[in-house]
Amino acid sequence: MALMWYNLFMQDVLTFLRTHLESIYSRDWDTYQSTTSTDLTLYEHFVTPHRQEGLDFHKFMIENNWATQGAPTHISILEPKVQLLAGGQVAVCSYTLMISVVRGEVIHHRSVNESRVLEMREGKWWVVHVHKSPAGGHDAS
Repeated sequence: MALMWYNLFMQDVLTFLRTHLESIYSRDWDTYQSTTSTDLTLYEHFVTPHRQEGLDFHKFMIENNWATQGAPTHISILEPKVQLLAGGQVAVCSYTLMISVVRGEVIHHRSVNESRVLEMREGKWWVVHVHKSPAGGHDAS
């Protein structure tokens, strides 16, 4: 019974994570905002070597279609691992995110290693921290 509960819990976390990530790449600000804490902290190596805070930067990026420049996109969450902490109130998700983007007749793939910390607040998951690191350092076309 405990294993079944654990598997359902993990599936819930991964479904939430996919919804959150897809909101970024589909320019869905409303979903992004409804899954991300206003006190978000994050490190994105390709943007700045400094910690960013809050949602303003990502609102600008999502509204201006930075992630895909409007091209058809598919995301893959590779090798996900979920660690539950604080009695199941906190989940640390680590994975490699592969982003596949169609540009002309070619599909480009890029990957980044990510960790996202989720906190359960009033029965709902919220992303509270993100850390991104390079994964391979190349764009495989």
